[in-house]
Amino acid sequence: MIRFGYGTNGFANHRLTDALEVIAGLGYTGVALTLDHSHLDPYADGLGRRVAAVADLLRTLGLAVVVETGARYLLDPRRKHAPTLLDDDRDVRVDFLRRAIAIGADLGAEAVSFWSGVRPAHVEPDLAWRRLTDGCAEVAGTAREAGVPLGFEPEPGMLVETIAGWRELHQAIGAPDGFGITLDIGHLRCNEPEPVPACVAAVAGHLVNVQIDDMRRGTHEHLEFGEGEIDFPPVLRALADAGYQGLVAVELPRHSHAAPAVAARSIDFLRAAEKDASRTEGSPS
Repeated sequence: MIRFGYGTNGFANHRLTDALEVIAGLGYTGVALTLDHSHLDPYADGLGRRVAAVADLLRTLGLAVVVETGARYLLDPRRKHAPTLLDDDRDVRVDFLRRAIAIGADLGAEAVSFWSGVRPAHVEPDLAWRRLTDGCAEVAGTAREAGVPLGFEPEPGMLVETIAGWRELHQAIGAPDGFGITLDIGHLRCNEPEPVPACVAAVAGHLVNVQIDDMRRGTHEHLEFGEGEIDFPPVLRALADAGYQGLVAVELPRHSHAAPAVAARSIDFLRAAEKDASRTEGSPS
């Protein structure tokens, strides 16, 4: 069976403890935990105590965890997602990713996920690429020492936005062990030329984290299941055929206003899609 999780960035209006309890109560077996000012802030006082308390709650609730690092305004209250590994002040992002890795290790996280960021207009492409490769190599070393897998996510509109871009980056930093890929299923429909199941199969050996949502070709908008263009049973079958054992976590960051209801609909949809996947071969999406 596929292990379904839910992302806490879709529970932004909930206390973290409440969000985890709702997610577990709906039958999810994991959580994609976005470190943020209201959800396990890595810069607030008493971090060790707070991490230990979250780890205890995750164990009590039977939730596996991956750590996500896509908080919008955690590092800079005026610039969304900034600074990234491409910015002049990229050391702030490197420090944050190191903190995320340490937190992930203490939580027993299955992966820590991150992305490249959008190239600033004043940064030349060659310099942006050097900054990215240097930052990724540095972070990969920290993760290797901590024993935490990294899942680099291709993100539409960012410097690395496709699987091909991830492959180039992976090779550029020496293809280190533990530097895997995070796939967002919606992004594959939005951005990749190949059918979604084929994309999953293409990176099966490097897949450490999966986010799942619906989406339409060419439009980067995370949609509830059934509102986009993806046929999900073949996708779930592709994940099973790939031997993927990690979490498949719902990624609906703009649905916090109705989080419990959306999460309930999502798990029902995914369970039905998984049953369909087990009955049919499916067709490309």
